[in-house]
Amino acid sequence: RWYRKAADQGNAVAQHNLGVMYANGRGVTQDYGEALRWYRKAADQGDADAQSNLGFMYANGQGVTQDYGEALRWYRKAADQGEALAQNNLGVMYEYGQGVTQDYVQAHMWSNLAAAGGLNVGALRDRLAKQMTPAQIAEARRLTREWKPKGK
Repeated sequence: RWYRKAADQGNAVAQHNLGVMYANGRGVTQDYGEALRWYRKAADQGDADAQSNLGFMYANGQGVTQDYGEALRWYRKAADQGEALAQNNLGVMYEYGQGVTQDYVQAHMWSNLAAAGGLNVGALRDRLAKQMTPAQIAEARRLTREWKPKGK
């Protein structure tokens, strides 16, 4: 009830939390359409967690037609703000060429950033490293060092 009140008044955190509740059926009937609606409201205000969750919904076709291009767009917005889960998911999209040209250097860079954000991405980086030359790994590390978060 309090999340709804705050969300209706435009509070992005409450909108995101309401989206989580609808996506997972916590305290409400699970409803991906409602989750999408609340995530989008928060995401449009720059909430990185909501942007990441929107990316996940598009990547997996939850409440929407699966659309890797849209998933990539939302993951990128969140990843650019330093949201580690979005960075990891963006890395996976680059690894498999989902919505983007396959690029192991970009995949490795995003997984490095996700690791710096606290995620355990060892398996992803190991998988990538087996496909990459030492020069590509060095380039990914250079890009990681040079990366700077962007605003909302």
